[in-house]
Amino acid sequence: MVNLLSSGNSLINQFIAELRDADIQKDSLRFRVNLERLGGIFAYEISKTLSYEIREVVTPLGIANVPMLVEYPVLATILRAGLPFHLGLLNFFDKSENAFISAFRRHHKDGTFSISIEYASVTEIEDKVVILCDTMLASGSSMVLAYRELITHGKPKHTHIVATVASVEGLDYIKKNLPQQDITIWVGAIDDEMTAQSYIVPGLGDAGDLAYGKKR
Repeated sequence: MVNLLSSGNSLINQFIAELRDADIQKDSLRFRVNLERLGGIFAYEISKTLSYEIREVVTPLGIANVPMLVEYPVLATILRAGLPFHLGLLNFFDKSENAFISAFRRHHKDGTFSISIEYASVTEIEDKVVILCDTMLASGSSMVLAYRELITHGKPKHTHIVATVASVEGLDYIKKNLPQQDITIWVGAIDDEMTAQSYIVPGLGDAGDLAYGKKR
């Protein structure tokens, strides 16, 4: 159910290392570009699992029979940290329709917080393949709530959940709270620890702030 792309030697480890590096993080453009690069890598890997059919392509010298996608997946992302990651996926799945979900932390006086879905803009997803991405998969609560919001708009044929860095606890939460037969998880790296505030350790910090500036 979980595909870990950093398990072998590849450039994905280089890009994740740069995302984690506190000095390189000072360049927000570089941070966003690395997220976009990772989105492209995930798109390529997920593309291998999709359905294809042979189509004729007319060249200046003849006809080539080429396997082509039967249908592009719907790309969904959780705002705001997921946007550059989403763009990387969209660069490859350039004919895909898109969905956007706004989720935020509601902080309580006792120091705890809960996740709330504020808004969702969802295209037609009934019986389609959906790729739902977010940069970080920490506690897993945002991803579960986002998925549940999506399926109020239709039942996907299959959903690929994608994150650059995930915690062990977050992955366990996803497995316990989402239907395993209809979901595949793709992650760049898995970290063992998470703070009481649900920040992954070593992680990379607040991806939204690093990409777009600190929020008030």
